[in-house]
Amino acid sequence: MDRALNPNPYDALLLLSFGGPEGPDDVLPFLENVTRGRGIPRERLTEVGAHYHLFGGVSPINEQNRTLLAALRADFAERGLDLPVYWGNRNWAPYVTDTLREMVRDGRRRILVLATSAYASYSGCRQYREDLAGALAALKREGLDLPRVDKLRHYFNHPGFLETMTDGVLAALDRLPADVRDGAHLAFCTHSIPDAAADTSGPPAAHGAGGAYVAQHLDAARAVVAAVREATGADRPWELVYQSRSGAPHIPWLEPDIVDHLKDLRAKGAPAVVMVPIGFVSDHMEVLYDLDTEALTAADELGLPAVRSATVGADPRFVAAVRDLVLERAATERDESPRRRALGALGPSHDLCPVGCCPGRQERPAAAGADSPYA
Repeated sequence: MDRALNPNPYDALLLLSFGGPEGPDDVLPFLENVTRGRGIPRERLTEVGAHYHLFGGVSPINEQNRTLLAALRADFAERGLDLPVYWGNRNWAPYVTDTLREMVRDGRRRILVLATSAYASYSGCRQYREDLAGALAALKREGLDLPRVDKLRHYFNHPGFLETMTDGVLAALDRLPADVRDGAHLAFCTHSIPDAAADTSGPPAAHGAGGAYVAQHLDAARAVVAAVREATGADRPWELVYQSRSGAPHIPWLEPDIVDHLKDLRAKGAPAVVMVPIGFVSDHMEVLYDLDTEALTAADELGLPAVRSATVGADPRFVAAVRDLVLERAATERDESPRRRALGALGPSHDLCPVGCCPGRQERPAAAGADSPYA
């Protein structure tokens, strides 16, 4: 085996994602899965469900995961990387418990996990780890031998992620009218989370105002801004903004909201804006509705020229980044010293989430971390 393509000790990769409905009848059960235990009123779920029904009750995320799954398998096969790739979801079929059961029955004993979330936060990291722990607990109750499960490090600053995002911004700028292109602002968009969750995101040493969640987004945005400046020669104003708030009005969440930001840009006389979905891996519902529908409609009503740049999706550079991260982690587990690629100022993230990383409102077991009961 080519040492550079050696996945040992791992024998499988699990693509772990959020999941989404694939038809009108799936919408409410899916939203009930997502919000279970949070006491969300049914009328609120019906209101959110209306967003999905605008698109036939189908979230694009599952199809996008099928595309990424196929791209990963093709990339690995083309390069001779002998590592099967599986797919499981947190909130809709194929459920992660079912996928892990399949992997165990296929004889997989050391599993790497790629979560479709690039940043540190409870909902973007620890909750995935809690679902992995829940799946492993279910398999244990069934009497199955449990595999060891590890999670790939956060990849918000991997070159394959950021260079793909940068090219998306450049392509979006080209879609703006020529007379406003050079003065266009950049609005880096990500999911809003409660201030308290942001402040405790990442390892305990990173806790504080915004925590690792905000720091990582700002680092990624700065890297893209610098690359766009180098490519275009224009020094563009930019800001990190938020979307998709879903909490009670009295609880502080990260701001400004993208629509409020668009109004502010219009009031300040900005000639145009590119919305950059820096916080998202693919064009799932919160991109399709919150940006492509709600925000672009608001920009049109304001008379503010606006476009949205692409997510990384299954771009070959992002797929290659996943391969790089897999081989990096495998080499680390073999006590080698692989190159750990990262752009920006923060450097490569940790491999193993430490105790106290991204705590939730309730303490629950989490796999693939220093506090894992399944190490």
